[in-house]
Amino acid sequence: MKKAYWMAIYKEIKNPENIKKYAEKATPAIQKYKGKILSRGGKIETIEGIKSPRTVLIEFPSMEDALNCYNSREYQDAMKISKGEFNRHIQIVEGI
Repeated sequence: MKKAYWMAIYKEIKNPENIKKYAEKATPAIQKYKGKILSRGGKIETIEGIKSPRTVLIEFPSMEDALNCYNSREYQDAMKISKGEFNRHIQIVEGI
């Protein structure tokens, strides 16, 4: 089974405090589906493309686990906090 990586690249954050509220709800859902947060915020150096205010990288045991997490009731409850608060691009990529 190949691991999967959930990448969230933020384009805009209106209120950083809401990221904390979102993370408080999202983190237990991610852990429930065996996700391991590898990078969340921190120092960023943009070497190509448009600078992002925040990037998150999460490792899951499989693509199925990552998709199940995203589609779970727990994670979707966390997503309600994000509506209109931040704009981001999320992809789940299978490892090699």
